[in-house]
Amino acid sequence: MNNKISQLEPTQLWQSFVELNAVPRASKKEERVTKFAAEFGRSLGLLTDVDSTGNVLIRKPASPGMEGRPTVVLQAHLDMVHQKNSDTTFDFDQQGIEMVLEGDWIRARGTTLGADNGIGVASIMAILKSDTVAHPPIEALFTIDEETGMTGAKALQAGWLKGKVLLNLDTEEDNELTIGCAGGIDVTGTLTASTEPTPTKHLGFQIRVRGLNGGHSGMDIHLGRGNANKLMNRLLWQAAQKFELRIASIDGGSLRNAIPRESLAIIAVPAIHGSFQDWMAAETEVLKSEYATTDPDLVVELENCEAPANVVASSAQSQILGVTYAIPNGIFRMSPSVPGLVQTSNNLAKILLTDGKLQWACLTRSSVDSERDELARMIQATMQLAGAQVTFAGDYPGWQPDPNSQIVKLMGDTYREMFNSEPHVAACHAGLECGIIGAHFPGMEMISFGPNIRGAHSPDEKVQVSSVQKFWQFLLTTLSKIA
Repeated sequence: MNNKISQLEPTQLWQSFVELNAVPRASKKEERVTKFAAEFGRSLGLLTDVDSTGNVLIRKPASPGMEGRPTVVLQAHLDMVHQKNSDTTFDFDQQGIEMVLEGDWIRARGTTLGADNGIGVASIMAILKSDTVAHPPIEALFTIDEETGMTGAKALQAGWLKGKVLLNLDTEEDNELTIGCAGGIDVTGTLTASTEPTPTKHLGFQIRVRGLNGGHSGMDIHLGRGNANKLMNRLLWQAAQKFELRIASIDGGSLRNAIPRESLAIIAVPAIHGSFQDWMAAETEVLKSEYATTDPDLVVELENCEAPANVVASSAQSQILGVTYAIPNGIFRMSPSVPGLVQTSNNLAKILLTDGKLQWACLTRSSVDSERDELARMIQATMQLAGAQVTFAGDYPGWQPDPNSQIVKLMGDTYREMFNSEPHVAACHAGLECGIIGAHFPGMEMISFGPNIRGAHSPDEKVQVSSVQKFWQFLLTTLSKIA
């Protein structure tokens, strides 16, 4: 199937995407993809640098006749989110992504596709390969670790880039020109809860919440999709009140930038509560009804298992469930000045409870840094009610929009000329590297755009072939016009 994808137009772009997707490239494990990108640049005879962090910079001279034009930075990130369905067997550290062409869309077999931001990387590679694309001098910047901290962008050294215009190829709607984004911060709470032997005459059960759509915790947070951690906690909290349920372990969610799709809990219930299964079945129907529109494939599975040897002590369990209930999740505040823009949100991304050791992991976002920090402190205070130690890490700034910049005007006019429609010029709630890069290189004009990508950060991720073709022509026309 990858051969069919390689033959799509534009062929150099799709061939590059296939080559890139053969390289494992999880965030914080980019050694192989950094080497791949550097070897690619050098194979073309282009000046290629790799900094101490693993960012790659490839410089290509201007096309004949365009030498006097300003240098343009083409930027995309090398890493991708690694997510798979629970019933998919796949080793991200060893295997390349298995892609499938379905009509006008490309997806992967049970895993994330890596179109975010692989299409951006592949587009830049195609331009670097080409001897027919007209372009000004280019600095191709491939950053690492965008998805879990933006440490690549943070580590950029002053003076490394000379360009004054940056085209970030990391937007997921082909009619959108992104001119601003949210900043973010990781909030982590940890505690050790006392445990005790499971009381006698208790039955063991495994509860699994699965089938949720998940998605990007910035771009999709406004869609109201179910959060597996929140739904699991809802069930556990109610069952603890009604049936004296006791918890042994919880494992829900994975990456901070992905809305949790699945959660698994091992619990024990007194054998006298024979109605527990009936109550769970009824509550499952309530949840399925509530989320029928956003998550029609929601499933709650209850299976008998061996009773766990130990459970969390009752007082600690009450605190854990109460705090998890209280942690804000989803939209916190809409922008009062930009209609329809989520200004501040939180994603309760992961809960892991094993042998009494608990971790909550959140990603808190806002286009207003002070409001981001205020929500993070609110979450901190909530976690501390259970005695948790709370740390903040990985903070990055938002990107303040400049709707009057020359590149915004140029690309807006170009879009209207090419497609006879109005582009959507807006800020987004995702975290883009532009804010960080702009702090390193003041005065640089920046804009972000890309093709239609759906379901990023989830195994439902897919990219639209015709939209990539539209994006490609828009990119090439823009490069030809920058002066």
